[in-house]
Amino acid sequence: MLHKSLGTSNLSPYSMTLVSGFLAVISVNMVIAFYIYLAMREPADKHEPDPKFLAEAKASIKQSTTDDQQSSQSLKKQQ
Repeated sequence: MLHKSLGTSNLSPYSMTLVSGFLAVISVNMVIAFYIYLAMREPADKHEPDPKFLAEAKASIKQSTTDDQQSSQSLKKQQ
């Protein structure tokens, strides 16, 4: 009987829905703010990127720019 102790027993069902919705949004925002706070406290040098991942990402970018240049050149030849 939590609603009686909070004094919400005289609220309409619509108002109870609104109150519970607002409480849910507020509690989720508090959790998000807590995680942001924890992330801001972490030292920046703690996160070093994986060298293998960086090499693969650079190769992928290089390949995509090469493919884009080749496709734009083939479009110019078609015109």
